[in-house]
Amino acid sequence: MIDTERLILRAWRDTDVAHHHALCADASFMRYLGAPISLAASVAAVARQNAHLAATGTCFWAIEHRATGRFVGYCGIKPGPDDTPIAGLPEIGWGIAPGDQRQGYAAEAAAACLADGWVRYGWPVIHAITVPANRASRGLMERLGMHRGVAGDFDHPAIAEGDGLRRHLTYMIARPR
Repeated sequence: MIDTERLILRAWRDTDVAHHHALCADASFMRYLGAPISLAASVAAVARQNAHLAATGTCFWAIEHRATGRFVGYCGIKPGPDDTPIAGLPEIGWGIAPGDQRQGYAAEAAAACLADGWVRYGWPVIHAITVPANRASRGLMERLGMHRGVAGDFDHPAIAEGDGLRRHLTYMIARPR
């Protein structure tokens, strides 16, 4: 668990599945991630995050608004996806519900996750990936101090050829000295 001024980043609960599904069934939220997903896929995604947590001590945490207890999204660090240049490496990622975007939650959560990664795990580098069109995530990556790893850009193997979301950009940040 990670606490910030406004947020609690915590393990996923069974009750979060419905929130995750609502988020990932929203076409505006999924515009840079792919097609909206089924309830079964949300169940599997929550189980995967809890499995990462059990195996590594970290995951893409569920984000709860401290004052209200409301689910606002997810953020955290997990092993990078298989068959990509960051496979198995620490990958930070986030997703904030459309109604909660533009309030600084992603930046607050991501900064806390990076700090936790440096202190608790001592990772020398943390990576992030996104599609070229996702200017909001790219902007946050840059504000966090991440830089483009152009040599690591790739076509995501889980996305069909010809799909506008296939190309992925790689960003990274080194642990502060």
